Amino acid sequence: MRIAARYNGPPGSGNGGYSAGLVATRLGLAPAEVTLRRPPPLETDLTLADGRAMHGDELVAEARPAPGEKPDVVRPVTLDEAAEATKRYAGLRDHPFPTCYVCGTERADGLGLLPGPVSGDRTATPWHVPADVAEVTMWAALDCPGGWSVIAEGRPYVLGRLAVWIDAVAEPGDTCVVMGQYLGGEGRKAQALSTVYDSSGTPLAVARATWIAL
Repeated sequence: MRIAARYNGPPGSGNGGYSAGLVATRLGLAPAEVTLRRPPPLETDLTLADGRAMHGDELVAEARPAPGEKPDVVRPVTLDEAAEATKRYAGLRDHPFPTCYVCGTERADGLGLLPGPVSGDRTATPWHVPADVAEVTMWAALDCPGGWSVIAEGRPYVLGRLAVWIDAVAEPGDTCVVMGQYLGGEGRKAQALSTVYDSSGTPLAVARATWIAL
């Protein structure tokens, strides 16, 4: 397995959601939980076996069937409200990883998610679904909106663990709404949920994440 360079998060490493989704889908796990043990390297051969992604002797990620109950959805907003929220996206002022494939402000070829705050410790953003959408794309879309409900200005976080339940992959060309919600945290760890809704308001996928402060 290789993570192509275009799917970066922080410079030089894979976007957490995309990387976790690639591990899970290549191992045939769904729903799945993936724990990232180190920044996923780009354009590097990784070996998949026994629920692990390895770079030589180094453990990159561990995957298993998603534990526990499927989480509740994040309460949605309308598409217009999500579009308005993007104007408040904190990453427009101060983005720790502006070339991120999912939420980077300096990427013309990324997913273009700009999750801005709405009430209830939530974020919201429209998502114009690309033609090449797949399960791994859904993992990526569920990543950063949850993270931006956690990230404080001047204190970046990276994804540590992501559990994903996908009922359906979004339709190419549709405009979805992606929601995130901060659940709380302790020390360097924070918990968040995220949900992808299609243009009719049907929830397509949900995720539960643990984020780690740098």
